[in-house]
Amino acid sequence: MTKVLTDARSIRIKGRSFLAVVLSPDLPVEDWLTRLDDLASRSAGFFLGRPVVLDVNDLDIGKADLKELVAQLSQRNVSIMGIEGARPSLLGPGMPPALKGGRPVSDEAIAKEPVIELRNSEAEVKPAPVEVRPTLQSLVISEPVRSGQSVIFPEGDVTVIGSVASGAEIIAGGSVHIYGALRGRAMAGSLGNATARIFCRKLEAELVAIDGIYKMAEDMAENLRGQPVQCWLDGDSIIAEILT
Repeated sequence: MTKVLTDARSIRIKGRSFLAVVLSPDLPVEDWLTRLDDLASRSAGFFLGRPVVLDVNDLDIGKADLKELVAQLSQRNVSIMGIEGARPSLLGPGMPPALKGGRPVSDEAIAKEPVIELRNSEAEVKPAPVEVRPTLQSLVISEPVRSGQSVIFPEGDVTVIGSVASGAEIIAGGSVHIYGALRGRAMAGSLGNATARIFCRKLEAELVAIDGIYKMAEDMAENLRGQPVQCWLDGDSIIAEILT
């Protein structure tokens, strides 16, 4: 007997793109995990609630070792939404799905999104291709950003008319302007804009980053603490100076 579906309602399936952090491990994995733990301890909650892709394109690893790596990341509250660059034989039941299509089509059709590579004791974020954003815009936050809040605006600059509390973060595709104290994290140029800058009236930041280059609180000069400061990128180094 043939069943005829008479319900006019349909299932809607749409495509949608999201920003994801891409982790690119290297060998030996134990040392890489140690450096990941160091990054997480110095920037609490960095991976919490973030979609993460595991890139194993350049990793010579077996099925059992890959499964153990995913388990180790899960124990660290790093949820892997998919694995890129893995042979089908490496994946199976209980493993994240394979992902494809994260590579550039043409120079005109791509922009950049953070990919985290851990080298020695430093965290460096390198560009990976994503969808191009048309024109830079700006977002103005007219109130303080409280602890636990994240403001993510890859389209352009973010301006906060107030302070950014410890445990809060601002992520902008352009520059970050804070007309108060910066006590949390500020990340400018998140899609590969090396000309982006960070401005704040009072520097007490946990972390600042421009185009994926990070500087932690303990790495900042003492004479900058509590001062109005601007930060910019010079090669692979963040330069900071007091605003006069």
